[in-house]
Amino acid sequence: MSSRISKGRRYTPAFGNVKAKLHKTCTKGNFGMSEKLIFNKTWIPQRADPYVYRHTDGSYYFTASVPAYDRIVLRRSDTLGGLAGAEEKTIWLCHESGPMSKHIWAPELHHIFGNWYIHFAGGERDDPWKIRPYVLECRDEDPMTGNWTELGIMQAHPDDEFSFRAFSLDMTVFENGGATYCVWAEKVGVGRQISNLYIARMKDAHTLDTVQVLLTTPDYDWERHGFWVNEGPAVIKHGGKIFLTYSASDTGVNYCMGMLTAEEGSDLLDPLSWRKERMPVLATDWDKGIYGPGHNSFTKDADGNDILVFHARTESEIEGDPLYNPNRHAMLMPVVWKDNRPVFGFDNN
Repeated sequence: MSSRISKGRRYTPAFGNVKAKLHKTCTKGNFGMSEKLIFNKTWIPQRADPYVYRHTDGSYYFTASVPAYDRIVLRRSDTLGGLAGAEEKTIWLCHESGPMSKHIWAPELHHIFGNWYIHFAGGERDDPWKIRPYVLECRDEDPMTGNWTELGIMQAHPDDEFSFRAFSLDMTVFENGGATYCVWAEKVGVGRQISNLYIARMKDAHTLDTVQVLLTTPDYDWERHGFWVNEGPAVIKHGGKIFLTYSASDTGVNYCMGMLTAEEGSDLLDPLSWRKERMPVLATDWDKGIYGPGHNSFTKDADGNDILVFHARTESEIEGDPLYNPNRHAMLMPVVWKDNRPVFGFDNN
C-alpha cells in the first residue's frame, strides 16, 4: 500500500491487526454504572494525545498519535470501555516526502459543517520540525469505511499574517452560541521559541473566519520545564461556563495540565473573557506512579458522566528523548464537579 497521496485524492482505509487488551476492573460510585471502566491506569497502551468523540448515534470513536508518527488510526465501539479492545483501522498514511511526511501528531475527529473531519499536525521528512496543521475530509456516512480526502494545510483569514506560518499543531474544535471555534498551539520568537495558544472562529472546517487571538502564553515556572509550552487544548462545558484545559512543559515527568475559564455568553475572541489558573490542575503523582499527565480530551460515559481522556507515563525514568519514547498511555479519569468547577485527581473513581 502506497503512503503517497496527492492533495484532493481519496484514500480508502483498511483494517489493521492492532488490538489492545481489555482491562477487567470494577468501578466505584456513580461512574461507569452501565459498563466497567478502568480509571487512572493504562487503558489503551502506547497511544499518546488520545481523542475520544461520541457521535449523535451514541457510537464512540478513538484516535491518537501512534509511536511511529506515520499514520492516522481510528477505532469505533458502541461503548466507551469497548474502545480498548476495538479493532484499530489505519485510515491514512503519511506521504513519502514533502508536507505530511513526518511527525504525524494529535489527530482529532470531528463531525462539523455536515461532514467528518480530522485535524492533525504533520512535518516534512527533510524538514521534520516544519510542523503545520492539516485537514482530512470524509463526506460518507461512516468514517471507518468511507473515503478520506486531503484538504491540505489549514487556511488562515486573509487579514491574518501570522497563523500557521511557523511550528503549529494540536488544533481542537468546539461549538458555542451557533459558531464554531478552533484553538491551536503555535510557536513564536527566536531560539527554541515559545508555544502559545490561539483561538479563532471558523468559516468552515478548513478555513478561519477571523484573525488569531492570543489566549495564553507560558507565564509560570510549571509551564517552562524543558521548553516554554502551552499546547494540547481541550474544551468541556458545564453550568454556563467553558473550561479549556491545555498541557504545559516538555513531554516528560514535568508535563502537566493548566486551565482557562470563560462564560458561555461572553465574547470568546476577547482575551479578557478568559481567566487562567495560577497552578496546574493535574500533574505528576509520584506516590501513585503516574507521570506527565496531559494532552487530554473529554467525553461522556453511557450514564452521561463527564470523563477526562488523557495520556500519562507509568515510569519516571525515560530512556532517550521523551518525544520518541513510546510509553505514553491513554487513560480515563472521571471529572468531579465542585462549585461548578471541574476537579481532576487520581483519586477520582
